[in-house]
Amino acid sequence: MVAAKQKRVRKSPEERRNEIAQAAVRLVGEKGYYGTSLKDVAEAVGMSQPGLLHYIGNKEGLLSMLITDSYDTYGTPDDFMASGLPGSDPDRLLFPSYLRYLVRYNAQRREMVRLYMNLESEAFSPEHPLYEYFENRPEAVWDHYCRYPWAIPSQLGLWEESMKPVVRLCIEAMDGVQLRWMRQPPVDLYDEWLKFEALIFPSPLWDNYR
Repeated sequence: MVAAKQKRVRKSPEERRNEIAQAAVRLVGEKGYYGTSLKDVAEAVGMSQPGLLHYIGNKEGLLSMLITDSYDTYGTPDDFMASGLPGSDPDRLLFPSYLRYLVRYNAQRREMVRLYMNLESEAFSPEHPLYEYFENRPEAVWDHYCRYPWAIPSQLGLWEESMKPVVRLCIEAMDGVQLRWMRQPPVDLYDEWLKFEALIFPSPLWDNYR
């Protein structure tokens, strides 16, 4: 008796893109952008290279999928405001509270953070496709955060006048903490961030604004 042929399940474009993104996060996170080929990604998801290119266009399109469409679109202040967590009320939105939310969020996506850190270290070269992205990142983050009505101590004046150096310190500290989190033995990402929070947002100035 001939065994019945198994019906091939057709996946939606969204399902395929998610599979590609998950495989690429793992591969690029392990081997970097230059060490990962499109053939590697295609094989990881059981596709041909032409089939893969249908979804990403080219190798730089793969990076756009990972960073612009994935990493940068989650864990945002909008997500925080929708969370209902302490400090997320749009009428009294607290920046240190948001950063704690972001750290907790990143602690649950370790592979994505590893991908990001690997790409950031690779992108020192002007030839890297993400060179400009990382060069412009501090200014882009600052511009993005300026869209929100953060409540800060009155002694500091307006957000736009006083907080740019603080935001820069937060970016640098978070990058460093995440890098240390990737090493062995790992630190607790959230607990380690709290140590930096106490330095960047000191008492008593920030006591009612955390």
